Amino acid sequence: MNSIVRTLAKVFTWWNGQTLNTRFHTWRNGERVGADETGNTYYRTIGGAIDPALGFERRWVIFGGYSEASTVPPGWYGWLHHTVDTPPTAETYVAKAWQKPHRPNMTGTPEAWRPPGSTLAANARPPASGDYEAWSPEG
Repeated sequence: MNSIVRTLAKVFTWWNGQTLNTRFHTWRNGERVGADETGNTYYRTIGGAIDPALGFERRWVIFGGYSEASTVPPGWYGWLHHTVDTPPTAETYVAKAWQKPHRPNMTGTPEAWRPPGSTLAANARPPASGDYEAWSPEG
């Protein structure tokens, strides 16, 4: 039963990996370039063929889980967007110190960022600094 649900999810949802059309296009025109640690797989047109409509080769990613662009690591991001020509699998790519690992969107969870003064913050709201005067309709 679980495999039926997975198959239906692949057929009818675009956020669970690839759609049938993407699967067919990748099978027909794609050349696997590599994968990353999060399970994303990267492709380009076979042999790096130039797309006549674009003027450069097509590059794309098939996400390992939900389709969330922020899971693409910096090295692969640069290759996908034609910033660099060499994919991270063909070189010894080392992330810079300022490049942080992926962290999922935490909105709606207890780990969500709440700025100081937020009514949802764990601590009490800081008192007004004295430069604020409440508006009243009487003037």
